Amino acid sequence: LGMFTELKFTVPWGHVAAKAWGPLEGRPVLCLHGWLDNANTFDKLIPLLPKGCYYVAVDFSGHGLSSHRPAGCPYHFLDYVTDMRRVVAALQWRRFTLMGHSMGGAVAGLFCFLYPEMVDKLILLESLGFLLAPEDTEAWLKSKRRVIDRLLSLEAKQETPKARSPEAALRRLLEVNSHLTAESGAILLQRGATETPAG
Repeated sequence: LGMFTELKFTVPWGHVAAKAWGPLEGRPVLCLHGWLDNANTFDKLIPLLPKGCYYVAVDFSGHGLSSHRPAGCPYHFLDYVTDMRRVVAALQWRRFTLMGHSMGGAVAGLFCFLYPEMVDKLILLESLGFLLAPEDTEAWLKSKRRVIDRLLSLEAKQETPKARSPEAALRRLLEVNSHLTAESGAILLQRGATETPAG
């Protein structure tokens, strides 16, 4: 398992880089590194692990060979979970093992918590995983999962913005904002809409 291949996954701000070891058809294992580390953190460990697995070690955004997020955008654990959802979607993995070291373990624990149906085993190296007060669990899970799934479905659609006549644009704005008057809607549209040849 000494030989590896470099992988690149497109994300809206660039790409997430990764390296992979083992047979493509092997049991899938996603490996997540710790704070300020990168995928090379697994270089010495992977050759010692079972040979029948396909190990993919990612560089989190802003780490290793992955693109940085745009200036001013924070790096939250939940954003790393969203990135990993993008990666497993690109790999077309439905169910896989997650191995996380330190901060990567916290991200892996959070991923399991949000998407338990996708993870068959969780391996934590020097990490506690993810802890949440029991009374907060259900509402938190629902809202966070909804946010991530909605974002990814919007990205997948990649629709070009619809062009409407000024009248149709105003009608649409008033439909979705029942508290607006036609006058205030028109005022907002002066600055909130851009005229193109199509409308």
